[in-house]
Amino acid sequence: MKWITLVSTVCTLAVIVVLAKAEPKSKSCNEVRLAYSSKGFNLNDVPNQGVNGAHLKVCPQGFSCCTVEMEEKLSQQSRSDLKAPVNQLSSSLQSTFTQRHRHFDQFFRELLENSERSLHDMFARTYGLMYVNNAELFRHFFQDLKRYYVSGGGAVSLDAVLADFWASLLERIFRLMNVQYEFSDAYMECVVRHTDQLKPFGDVPRKLRLQLTRAFVAARTFTRGLSVMQEVVGKVSTVSASPGCVRAAMKMLYCPYCSGQVALKPCQNYCLNVLRGCLANQADLDSEWNNFLDAMLSLAERLGGPFNFESVMEPIDVKISDAIMNMQENSMQVSQKVFHGCGQPKLAASFRSRRSLKEGGGAFTGRFRPYTPDAWPTTAAGTSLDRLVTDVKKKLKHAKKFWSTLPERVCAGEQVAPGDECWNGTAKSRYESVVMGNGLANQVSNPDVEVDITKPDTVIRRQIAVLKEMTSWLKAAHSGNDISFDTEEEGSGGEESGSGCDSPSCNEDRDIYFSTPSPINPRVVKVVHKEYGSENGGALARGSATLALGGLALALLLPHWR
Repeated sequence: MKWITLVSTVCTLAVIVVLAKAEPKSKSCNEVRLAYSSKGFNLNDVPNQGVNGAHLKVCPQGFSCCTVEMEEKLSQQSRSDLKAPVNQLSSSLQSTFTQRHRHFDQFFRELLENSERSLHDMFARTYGLMYVNNAELFRHFFQDLKRYYVSGGGAVSLDAVLADFWASLLERIFRLMNVQYEFSDAYMECVVRHTDQLKPFGDVPRKLRLQLTRAFVAARTFTRGLSVMQEVVGKVSTVSASPGCVRAAMKMLYCPYCSGQVALKPCQNYCLNVLRGCLANQADLDSEWNNFLDAMLSLAERLGGPFNFESVMEPIDVKISDAIMNMQENSMQVSQKVFHGCGQPKLAASFRSRRSLKEGGGAFTGRFRPYTPDAWPTTAAGTSLDRLVTDVKKKLKHAKKFWSTLPERVCAGEQVAPGDECWNGTAKSRYESVVMGNGLANQVSNPDVEVDITKPDTVIRRQIAVLKEMTSWLKAAHSGNDISFDTEEEGSGGEESGSGCDSPSCNEDRDIYFSTPSPINPRVVKVVHKEYGSENGGALARGSATLALGGLALALLLPHWR
């Protein structure tokens, strides 16, 4: 009997001790109620006192201030809380390169507009009515350049644009320099057909073609790269968390609430394992992302140096004027070769009329100085290409390893706690598990997140393919070659559309600035025509040369007669 009484007393004391210990714990639910309601949830969801947690699916099943309904709501909250810092970092990156894309694109577009306006103003002042009467040629030329910048070789062949421009310019200037003759369309076709042998504009067309191709390909490809960058970040940011990730985030972020420890932060290594498991697919993007950034940085070096769009477009009016001057200075030789190869043209019926000479406009006689750097119109971007390139290079370098370092960026500062004073997933204690590596393959043994390594995310795999393709375009542009972003059209002579480089030696080419002497001596080839061989050809040529010289002299003196 005494034994039974003793046992009864011990049990009673044990119950009293348990109740005494449970009472202070039950008070901790008041803090949970405040923290829970601060998330926007109903305060009445939280029990006034701690309850048995056997019903919980994620958090430890001991004493708990959580109900099943609370756990479900906090699971949804954990999804948002986990996504928020990742989205913030991604949005910041996306915003940075959206802004840079806008600056570069606006700069290139307005530089084209400024170049066209500069040419128009200077040619109108220098050449007057002769330019005004032929202004549509230059307007169409710039329209085609703008189309090429926007759409590339899939819509516009830059080689064809330049060839048509020089052919039309040759035809018009040749007529002006030989106003005493009448030329049929067939005759002018003969003249244009032998442009390469005549070289009326010297080496200007070849140099300008090389410079424009390299500069345009680099500019539009780099701009496209900035656009792809923001698109990739945006699409990767839409990837939703897996159920296993949401479960792990709930356990890490809100199970401390259920145990009444609302201020307890997760251990850093615990947080790293959860984030590396949740962002395993994103980390796999890192390798191709870094390759893409390296290609962007390499092309940025070209943009700021040999493929500088600004240094090609700003003085384009001077370059075209130099070509015109070259033809004027060699007008006698050009005309003589044409008359010898294409036949002696007929004198115009009104050649002796002084009025017809005035209407013809005479020869191009003017030269002009280009804008000084201070006078060159500033684009709406408010900067120079050098400054834009310097700025974007810093941003590109900073973006490297963005995806693989996301866990470290999230699991830092006030988001985690050091040492033993942290939540390890079950209690307030040190986290003992090994931290996993980055990427899907390294999550096979992740202790905190269930990751199916056999099912990579399809959205991210598509973005890896996009980056790989864009990297190949960037590398092609680095060599001066254009790979159309839109539709690939037929090339010429086996080259890619708009190819600005004929060999790997392009990386070491010297003639990237207009003032640099050409390393290739142009071969002088006489025009061969089926009408050649006439014994009267020499006499006709000499006679036509005399007439042309007389006509040019009259045109040059005409302003003084007025």
